[in-house]
Amino acid sequence: MRFLRRWKTRILLFSAVVGPGFITANVDNDAGGILTYSQAGAQYGHLLLWTMIPITLALIVVQEMCARMGAVTGKGLSDLIREEFGLRITFFMMIGILITNFGNVVTEFIGIATSLELFGMSRYITVPVCAVIVWLIVVYGQYKSVEKIFLAASFFYVTYILAGILAHPAWVDATKATFVPPKLSAFREQAYLYMVIGVVGTTIAPWMQFYLQSSIVEKGVTRRQYKASMLDVVTGCIFTDIVAWFIIVACAATLYIHGYRDIKYAADAAQALKPLAGDYAYILFAVGLFNASLFAASILPLSTAYTVCEGLGFESGVGMKFGEAPLFYWLYTLLIAAGGAVVLIPGLPLVKIAILSQVVNGVVLPFVLIFMLLLINRRDLMDEYVNTRLFNVIAWITTVVMIGLTLAWFWTLRSG
Repeated sequence: MRFLRRWKTRILLFSAVVGPGFITANVDNDAGGILTYSQAGAQYGHLLLWTMIPITLALIVVQEMCARMGAVTGKGLSDLIREEFGLRITFFMMIGILITNFGNVVTEFIGIATSLELFGMSRYITVPVCAVIVWLIVVYGQYKSVEKIFLAASFFYVTYILAGILAHPAWVDATKATFVPPKLSAFREQAYLYMVIGVVGTTIAPWMQFYLQSSIVEKGVTRRQYKASMLDVVTGCIFTDIVAWFIIVACAATLYIHGYRDIKYAADAAQALKPLAGDYAYILFAVGLFNASLFAASILPLSTAYTVCEGLGFESGVGMKFGEAPLFYWLYTLLIAAGGAVVLIPGLPLVKIAILSQVVNGVVLPFVLIFMLLLINRRDLMDEYVNTRLFNVIAWITTVVMIGLTLAWFWTLRSG
């Protein structure tokens, strides 16, 4: 009986804190992520699957660090950066995050537009309607109700696993490629480096760290609930990268094998799956794309509003009313309106914007990680909850590798 009571207590505690980690990790598979993973599979087959294991490990460590900082300090990441490093550094970082995240917001509306165009709906109708929907959900919803909607949306990513299975991939080859990296010569190719940075950038995006820590604080997770929150983070990270693996495999099994190497929109991947993997795979991919895009179109502007307002010392949070946090809600509103408007401009190279936004995520990531590592290793902030040696090693290796990949990519641009 004592054993059962102990497990009942653990389950209740986990259900009380589940949400921020799982939601944040799954928003990672947004329109930009789907496009990047689809392009990786279409352009290189299984050659980028090896990134999934180290990326998952790094994602777990980075996300856990944010959850721990939020639970221990009770403050968001940008709050801590402002308090410990000063307003000037924080201001410039907020400008960089704002620019980077706006590119991601535009990408979400690209996903909304192209996914619904597969069902014959005009983007000039769907984009404004969906922009209003995501605005209403956040502005007029309570935190708990908004979180439940986002959690439900997270489970729709199972559609990509089903689409991957229906594509009948080469399971043995895909499994082998997951554990065996390609030859070093691949890293001398500009396009391959660009895609590796994009895959990392879309999986461990800078905005995620700010959003997760703010969500942990707003949900009221404390040191006492920290271990249950850690389970939430780890579960979300593993699930999101399993989905990413299946997207790459599905596109490798269909598009790559049949010579469709250039995806102009994430919706192109769904369209191409239709004759190769059947109607069900096509519908699942398209529905998954719409869900992912609508989901992320809510979270990304929200994350940006959290980050900027916290960093500059303004009130923020969906638990507040519009009048209590006007800058927070106005910034959220402007990001949605401007992001949707960009997609409606004819002639823009939307696919280039989408993939570039993920590469920019990868380039910016080391700056965010360095601030995180400096903060989380301070005992005056974290007490006994400072990083372990293992976590420091993994986080610093991730930082150095991303700087190295970025420099190598810039070098190939110069030499090319």
